[in-house]
Amino acid sequence: MDALNVIKYPVSNEKAIRLMESENILTFIVESKAEKEDVKKAVEKIFKTKVVDVKTMNDMKGRKKAYVKLSKETPTIDIATQLGMM
Repeated sequence: MDALNVIKYPVSNEKAIRLMESENILTFIVESKAEKEDVKKAVEKIFKTKVVDVKTMNDMKGRKKAYVKLSKETPTIDIATQLGMM
């Protein structure tokens, strides 16, 4: 899968912001067919950062969410600022 097609958009609700601040995790809505490895490669390629872990889930609206934990060297606040979330 192409990196730009894997990630649809970031999530910026209250829970996502709390995860950014406390656990260095970014939340994205991703392509429903994307696997964890696809999401990891896409985030590393687009944001030029190291991904430690990816967890995915399907929500009640039929979307696939990815919780992406970044390495300690890259604060999620920096990426959120690039995305215009902060």
